[in-house]
Amino acid sequence: MSTDDVIRIEGLVKHFGGVRALDGLDLAVRPGEVHGFLGPNGAGKSTTIRVLLGLVRADAGGVRLLGGDPWRDAARLHARVAYLPGDVSLWPGLTGGQCLDVLGAVRGGLDDRRRDALVERFDLDPTKRARDYSKGNRQKVALVAALAADSELLVLDEPTSGLDPLMEQTFQDVVRERRSEGATVLLSSHLLGEVEALADRVSIVRRGRTVTTGTLAELRRHTRTVVHAVVDGTAEDLRDAPGVEGVEAEPAGEGRTDVRLTVDAEHLDAVVGRLHAAGIHTLTVHPPSLDTLFLRTYADSADRR
Repeated sequence: MSTDDVIRIEGLVKHFGGVRALDGLDLAVRPGEVHGFLGPNGAGKSTTIRVLLGLVRADAGGVRLLGGDPWRDAARLHARVAYLPGDVSLWPGLTGGQCLDVLGAVRGGLDDRRRDALVERFDLDPTKRARDYSKGNRQKVALVAALAADSELLVLDEPTSGLDPLMEQTFQDVVRERRSEGATVLLSSHLLGEVEALADRVSIVRRGRTVTTGTLAELRRHTRTVVHAVVDGTAEDLRDAPGVEGVEAEPAGEGRTDVRLTVDAEHLDAVVGRLHAAGIHTLTVHPPSLDTLFLRTYADSADRR
């Protein structure tokens, strides 16, 4: 881990009574990246975020946020961080616009031009009272407040909960824009497709520990790729090829064969070479999705316990 990391956590431990919520968790978030923070309920994500924000104190381990101690320097650091909680609560008697005023004041002010643009892009009516908002519209208020803040770090916990697919796409567009402006994003989400679309790197946690971290490309090197091709002749020589498993071959007419298989990333080039030698008519290669990586990582970590 670099001393220049926006977030640097090493060996973080936190107990709540007899429950060990964090069990030596490590996390490094680099400047200017979107970092996906993944794990199911109970894995320790929310506790980690609470420690980062200085809401609870770590029992052991090192935690640095923007170069400071989040417990001792909470007030100073909060001026540089925008936080979107996973469960949004607003003041029911205030309008959406008034809620934005209050949230903006807490964060040291919002960029008015950015705020107005986000209200329009998220199709939010700021004149309605919060009690009349749907869950999705309450989420939009919190999103506008977080994304309109001129903050170095955005900590987003389940940011698109309650949003429809169109608004999810708008959210992704805005996060990319904020990253291009130099902001760093910690994105905690159970929507793996959302993380896959946005994250430069991901960390997967299980039972309070980080089980893997890296770019999607790095993580994909440790799992299998799905290949589907239609070739001339048969594909019998692929069954014994290094790194290949699950070969399924069916006649495709005109002397061709429809082939499906999985292959280790390191042997993909050789397999594609064999398919070319056989005479390819169609070829589709599917790298493992983040869903697949997540499940594989969890299965591997469970086997090691």
